[in-house]
Amino acid sequence: MESDDLDPRKKLPGIVLGEDISALSAHELEARIARLEEEIARCRLEIGARNATRSAAENFFKR
Repeated sequence: MESDDLDPRKKLPGIVLGEDISALSAHELEARIARLEEEIARCRLEIGARNATRSAAENFFKR
């Protein structure tokens, strides 16, 4: 178990989908896009982990 597993999850400032972004500067919009891209990458990693677990389980029970 990694030490990160024991630390409480840090809550990042929330991005609300669909919120009004017209008042944000270009810099703020770029930061928002970067945050969303990080979240997409994190989600894709979790999907990969879930698929690997499912595949391993399917292979185990096919025997």
